Amino acid sequence: MTRRVFGAVAVAALSGITLAGDAAAESVDLAGKRRRPDFRGMWVASVANRDWPSKPGLPASEQRAQLIALLDTAVARRLNTVILQVRPTADALWPSTFEPWSAYLTGVQGQHPGWDPLGTAVAEAHKRGLELHAWFNPYRVAGHTDPTRLAPTHPARLHPDWVVPYGGKLYYNPGLPEVRRFVQDAMLDAVRRYPIDAVHWDDYFYPYPVAGQVFDDDAAFARHGQGFPDRAAWRRHNTDQLVRQMATRIPQVRKGVRFGISPFGVWRNRASDPLGSDTAAGVQTYDDLHADVRMWIKRNWIDYVVPQLYWNIGFEVADYAKLAPWWADVVRGTRVRLYLGEALYKAGDPAQPAPWQDPAELSRHLTLAKELPQVRGHAYFSGREVATDPFGAMARVVADHYQDDPAGRP
Repeated sequence: MTRRVFGAVAVAALSGITLAGDAAAESVDLAGKRRRPDFRGMWVASVANRDWPSKPGLPASEQRAQLIALLDTAVARRLNTVILQVRPTADALWPSTFEPWSAYLTGVQGQHPGWDPLGTAVAEAHKRGLELHAWFNPYRVAGHTDPTRLAPTHPARLHPDWVVPYGGKLYYNPGLPEVRRFVQDAMLDAVRRYPIDAVHWDDYFYPYPVAGQVFDDDAAFARHGQGFPDRAAWRRHNTDQLVRQMATRIPQVRKGVRFGISPFGVWRNRASDPLGSDTAAGVQTYDDLHADVRMWIKRNWIDYVVPQLYWNIGFEVADYAKLAPWWADVVRGTRVRLYLGEALYKAGDPAQPAPWQDPAELSRHLTLAKELPQVRGHAYFSGREVATDPFGAMARVVADHYQDDPAGRP
């Protein structure tokens, strides 16, 4: 799945923990101030055909019909935002001038699908009163390590020095300034072409750790790592640069487009840092993905954050009831809006802990979050489960919490 499909190693590292803005209308709060309605979003993952399209190679008409059905599902579930993955593996779901058409559309990377998925998604979402957040993965190139399987004109083939094989996959090297500039240019191409409502990134910066393997950025570190106390600090600086530069460039390309990031739900454990959460996760965003999300929030570099809180209330290693207040405290006093990422895909899964066998678990998350004024909404992973809802957990959320108008009108 997206970050979750490609995060199997992270699952093991977490000892059983699996991984994985706002609507434009305004309402009036009790203080009489104008405010945006709460965020009600769903991710739609295209990587590995997780949510859409259902398989590669479908006729354009069927791909479009499936996409429209997902947008209609969002409306039926009283959501107001769709987060559509449009650059899953250094490719594109629009006619990009930088990267090839995605193989998840046609089965052949670089082959025109016969229509414009992102352009259609934006127009049809807006027609339904939905926001469309374009979800990009900055550095993932392929779910394999064979560059010859990429399109002949793929930038990773034209610039093999940009690419690092790791954990059975290919990644762009975040330590190269020319890479950081290129991936920004590739993503901003979509911002320039379409009136999207937000640029959305998930939790993949540096890849999740793979036991026994080393991410080989020695040459880049030797060239660019002077002045840093260690490689980890240099890597965090590289990620900081990517985020800060993108935050600056987005409004230069199109005013009003917001910038949101959905990190792994644990920044650091308290045992690692007194500012961290009361958790014992085997993966920490700051240390393992080299992403200092807390700092980005404190410096208001991003417009919203959606931590992936994919654990149940009471889960010993990473308790939703402890993490939600921790993130609320982080955004307090900043301009960054906090939405919580919800693991709808776990509901009813017999491999998950007992609380996930209760259709009301997710509804309890929203009830808990209502006590935290900094929490301004939720996003659900992901579209397939929002649509099929095999366990009834999404229907329970809608019945308990989403009976009002999703755009915030009375």
